[in-house]
Amino acid sequence: MSCYGCSGNKCKSRRWLSLASNPSPEEGIIALVGMPNVGKSVLFNRLTGTYVTVSNYPGTTVEIARGKTQIGNKYVSVIDTPGMYSLIPITEEERVTRDLLLREDISLAIHVVEAKNLGRMLALTFQLLEVGLPLLLAINMIDEAKRMNIAVDSLSLEEKLGIPVVTMSAAKRQGIEQLKMRIASYV
Repeated sequence: MSCYGCSGNKCKSRRWLSLASNPSPEEGIIALVGMPNVGKSVLFNRLTGTYVTVSNYPGTTVEIARGKTQIGNKYVSVIDTPGMYSLIPITEEERVTRDLLLREDISLAIHVVEAKNLGRMLALTFQLLEVGLPLLLAINMIDEAKRMNIAVDSLSLEEKLGIPVVTMSAAKRQGIEQLKMRIASYV
């Protein structure tokens, strides 16, 4: 990058270069996991400011997206994993996600579920708990559930599961700050 005539210490180009050459140390790794179409990629975008193309065509999300976010004064790596229904893989996408969860040093797995289909999505929550991953349950699309008169008692669920539970609507940016506050104790 070349300088365009700005002077002294106020040069934005030089400040940018110094930040790029001396990145802050990574403090932890967060993995976003869950079934397809629950909002993992939208949440990834909200946390990292990175745009990830979301598609429902088979095989298009097999690659794992990685980004960084700041939680307090710490920089955290965020991984957007392909959708999975179970830790017992049937598809290549599920195998990739399972292997990542079991082989990488994950500080926190955030299980993103859809509020209006919470009951059928909790089976994966129990599997993630059984393998001993540090886990947070992010109940997404809570706005849609409320429109359908579906109530979610997140405090009771948190007590029964023994893990943090956050309700949110990632698409509407609701609950993101609460999620970051809950993440802070893990990284």
